[in-house]
Amino acid sequence: MLDIQKRLTKSFYMLLSLPATAMGFALSVQISALSWILTTQYGLDIHDVGLVWAAGPIAGILGQVIIGIVSDNVWFWNGRRRPFILIGGVLATLMLLALPSIDVISAAMGAGGILGVAIAVALTLDLAINISFNPTRSIIADVTPEGTPRTKGYTWMQTVSGTFGVLAYAIGAIWDNFTLIYFGAGLVFLFSVVPVLFVKEPRVLSGASGEGDRGATGEDEIGATTEADDGKPRPGFSLAELVRTTRPLWGFFIYSVFAMGERLLGASRETYWIEGALGALTVVLIAESLLKSPVGKPRLVASDIGFRKVLAANAFTWLGVQTMFVYMFAYVQQAMPELGDIDMGRVVSISFLVLNAVGALLPAFVLEPVTERIGRVKTHAACMAIMAAGYGGILLVPATPMLLYILMGVVGVGWAATVSLPFAIMSHKVDQSKMGLYMGLFNLSIVLPQLVASLGIGELVSAAPDKSIIFIISGVSLAISAFSWMLVQEE
Repeated sequence: MLDIQKRLTKSFYMLLSLPATAMGFALSVQISALSWILTTQYGLDIHDVGLVWAAGPIAGILGQVIIGIVSDNVWFWNGRRRPFILIGGVLATLMLLALPSIDVISAAMGAGGILGVAIAVALTLDLAINISFNPTRSIIADVTPEGTPRTKGYTWMQTVSGTFGVLAYAIGAIWDNFTLIYFGAGLVFLFSVVPVLFVKEPRVLSGASGEGDRGATGEDEIGATTEADDGKPRPGFSLAELVRTTRPLWGFFIYSVFAMGERLLGASRETYWIEGALGALTVVLIAESLLKSPVGKPRLVASDIGFRKVLAANAFTWLGVQTMFVYMFAYVQQAMPELGDIDMGRVVSISFLVLNAVGALLPAFVLEPVTERIGRVKTHAACMAIMAAGYGGILLVPATPMLLYILMGVVGVGWAATVSLPFAIMSHKVDQSKMGLYMGLFNLSIVLPQLVASLGIGELVSAAPDKSIIFIISGVSLAISAFSWMLVQEE
């Protein structure tokens, strides 16, 4: 074990953040370039772009849960999370290189159109990212003690990852998205392969969260347990556990299956009553989860209630965030018609650059100290409210690039919290020996809302004459999220 890991130094937190940074950079490339390439280079319509983006969340539903379960229960290549980080990193590198060549791949395969190939590339890329994202986040919980050190692990993760995210959008803004893609492929390979070779994982994970403090530092106190194998069985899993735990997300899941089937079968859109019923079901299930109190309940029951609250609150965050990511180009295209394709792509890249610059600076240097004073949950709820206000500002001010950049900086406050604090909050509410499983289940509160944004909201945005509806949806979603996080109990 490296000395920096024993002492939990800042340099160790930075090293530990690099695999997540690799996947975050790959995601930044996808966000910055995928919609742009599909619309400007290959001529896809908005609703087709949404369908391509839907492939990613589908990969996340399967990828993160399955990889989480498997990585909790295996050990090879001297690691539990390491093998999946390595495999995912290499696969993500190859798919990034495939992005600019979708038309070439389609022609070589003799495909009739590029939509199917685009979906296949996007699906494989996002599956690769999800193969690695779960382990890159789980390993932080594995090798850090509960409390402030673990919060530092996740805030440093976002600071390092966000800094490179800024670099990603800077490359897209200063040069072009093709340069960004090729640079990203090299960085993803380097950061996913090298750092994990120097992080020592605990051979055995501890039991349930809350079973006692494990100290601040030391080889026997770094994440979960000592190296001794106590002969206990590996953490179990059941389908009933998955279904019960994800109850707040049932409405999102059912709608995603319905909408995907409807799109693939080419069914009529005269099904608004079904969508309304599923929307009502979602509201009921989420309200039920948020209003249930864990006070006075047995520890495991209280932990389950707390985890469901986190799922419910986080779902609305990502409904709004994904709507912005996928359809931002449509708003800029309509609101600033004087921009050509290249300039439009550059404005979107700079907007996301500003978003990620704020998202990089705040977590370790601002949010983590604030959480020590008022708690993680209150800090996160406040950031969601600020993000909602930023979306409202975009609706109200004149549509100019400079004002858009300023307001994306405001939105970045919420983004800084979204990609750091929920992981720290969630990791304190679950069984530590099943961290991979629960990290995968937590990811459902990200990918299922992403599917709704890609499918249902995509149709709405495509049909709406005024594309500012994008930020109405995003603003309302984040306002609901801020209120929901206020109902989550602090540990």
